Amino acid sequence: MTDTQLQQEVMRALEWDPRVEASEIGVTVENSVVTLRGQVHTFSEKADAERITLRVYGVKGLANDLEVRLVKGAERTDSDVAQAAATALAWNTQVPAKAVTVSVTNGWVTLRGDVDWDYQRGAATRAVRDLSGVQGVSNLIVVKPHASAVDVKTKIEDALRRSAEVDARRINVRVADGQVTLTGNVRSWVERAEARRAAWAAPGVKDVQDQMAVVP
Repeated sequence: MTDTQLQQEVMRALEWDPRVEASEIGVTVENSVVTLRGQVHTFSEKADAERITLRVYGVKGLANDLEVRLVKGAERTDSDVAQAAATALAWNTQVPAKAVTVSVTNGWVTLRGDVDWDYQRGAATRAVRDLSGVQGVSNLIVVKPHASAVDVKTKIEDALRRSAEVDARRINVRVADGQVTLTGNVRSWVERAEARRAAWAAPGVKDVQDQMAVVP
């Protein structure tokens, strides 16, 4: 697929999805790496545009340069955003009570704390990213390790083999001090994301280094 064809496919995918305003998003492609430019009205829309783009077959990389410009009336003070984020976290059943703290600067939310599982870490981001006034989210939550390296490696390799979306034969797994390194080739960003998800789901994983290459 040429860069021009890939650009057209990404633009069609963005136009097809009602969560984003495709007319305000510019798409350029160089060597199968996509760059998104323009303005969106919420951080949630910026994140959606990224997810939509990465699901397009042939995309090897993405630079999301979209700027969040809140519409008039949607602005919130940092105090308002922090209070809303704290409430959203408290009401989310996947986020352990009192495990995560929130700070906000110029609409940018920073999450800190310790949790036992990566799904809890991800739930915290999802709980706050769609709130009005949020310009961005930095997730600094740490996943606490609680399993041996050998056990973690075995569980991840088993999970990769079970997944219908992953060719486990093309992925190598290394584990040291709770950090997982994934190397090898995958066919798409969807497969790459599924491999990362499988790695994060193992008990004891505190970080995942994704060194896989997308080779359509």
